[in-house]
Amino acid sequence: MSGQAKSLQDLINSVPNIVEHLFNDAVAPHARPNPVRTPVPLEFSNWREEQRAWRETAVLFDQSHHMPELFLKGPDARELLVRVGINSLANLAPGRAKQLVGCNARGQLIGDCVLHDLGDETFELISGMTLLNWVHFLAETGGYDVSVERDNNTADNPTGKRQQFRFGMDGPFAGEIFAEVVKGEAPDIPFFCTRKVEIAGCEVLALRHGMAGHKGVELSGPYEMGDAVRDAILAAGEKYGIRRGGSRTYFSASIESGWIGYPLPAIYTGDDMAAFRAWLPADGWEANFQMGGSFFSPDVEDYYLTAYDMGYGNIIKYDHDFIGREALEAMAGDPDRTKVTLVWNDDDVSKIFDSLLESDLPYKYIERPVADYVLAQADEVRGADGRRIGYSTHCSYSINERQQLSLAIVDKAHAEPGTQVTLIWGEADGGTRKPRVERHRQIEVRATVAPVPYAKAASAMKKAAIGKA
Repeated sequence: MSGQAKSLQDLINSVPNIVEHLFNDAVAPHARPNPVRTPVPLEFSNWREEQRAWRETAVLFDQSHHMPELFLKGPDARELLVRVGINSLANLAPGRAKQLVGCNARGQLIGDCVLHDLGDETFELISGMTLLNWVHFLAETGGYDVSVERDNNTADNPTGKRQQFRFGMDGPFAGEIFAEVVKGEAPDIPFFCTRKVEIAGCEVLALRHGMAGHKGVELSGPYEMGDAVRDAILAAGEKYGIRRGGSRTYFSASIESGWIGYPLPAIYTGDDMAAFRAWLPADGWEANFQMGGSFFSPDVEDYYLTAYDMGYGNIIKYDHDFIGREALEAMAGDPDRTKVTLVWNDDDVSKIFDSLLESDLPYKYIERPVADYVLAQADEVRGADGRRIGYSTHCSYSINERQQLSLAIVDKAHAEPGTQVTLIWGEADGGTRKPRVERHRQIEVRATVAPVPYAKAASAMKKAAIGKA
């Protein structure tokens, strides 16, 4: 990676404005040409029934292909991760998992990932490409006695093969299916803890985790055993009405739980990130972090988010020295912004679809279930006085809630549930040059502020998990 001829910094220096480049000319990482196609279909049946499955029966997602992984090993591995993470790793041990969250020196978010302690001074980091790159960079340049092994997502892996399969199962019957499919008595796994179990003759690491608020479980093991494990789960779950979930459904799941997967990483400016930008390639993930939406600012820092903006204030622990600690401590008293759910007005949503049947230029089309058309969505949100109070990010339709929803970062003064706001849907001047953006008009969409998570089941799970991070 560091041996690339051109760096991300070279790219930034070569374009008039990095925001304009990311809005118009970046090719989203998952859309880049690759000889190996990710073998997960958009739908196995239809996304409506697949969404309903995580609320009514059970759903099985194949996560084996879209999430990169990094393995960190060595005497200084834990020290490096402690330096990166804003949350405490004091109780991290085999059998427990963590959501590792990393910031720059100004307390602005670089990314997050799932962290496993595999024992023997070996750690597994799952998903969150920029955070994995940040850890890799520090491992190479920070004088740490560690080794790094990468297992990139299938779209960036010419072999088309991963080291491990990874399945996610959720829904009200997920616990019963798990109990039936494992050999022997199924362990009672606390939230965000792991246990080793046997399924179809394969040793599987089971992580108690889910995005729908039930006893969800994430299962991983040797890639070549994936088919056997999957088939066993489906056989055990047939009487419970289990469904396989396609990629359309999978990427809509976070709207109910309130997780924003890929905010723009705060790395494109600042002396503290200069060496990292010089290390990253000019054609990598960060160089192609495709942006879009009605909120356009030539200052890329207007898109940066802090850990508090993302709702991570409850997991920040000042029991260790980490990058960004001083900045986050200064914000701790009264953060300016917070994360909310926006419930879109039904009539305005219908108006957008109705425009397809009219002679005038239509409004920006709303894909279903996931309406995001870029990696980092940013749609302007205005208060009652018409002034901008924040921006909306991930947007999706939930058949379970019968609502068009989006996750937004807004000023705290406008974050009270029930507050009426306006969202600007669509890009200015007919749209940017991105191939997925058709010519369209903008429209003002009325929306109501609601809590995060929006789904009652996911909200209950979040309350139970506070303090365990």
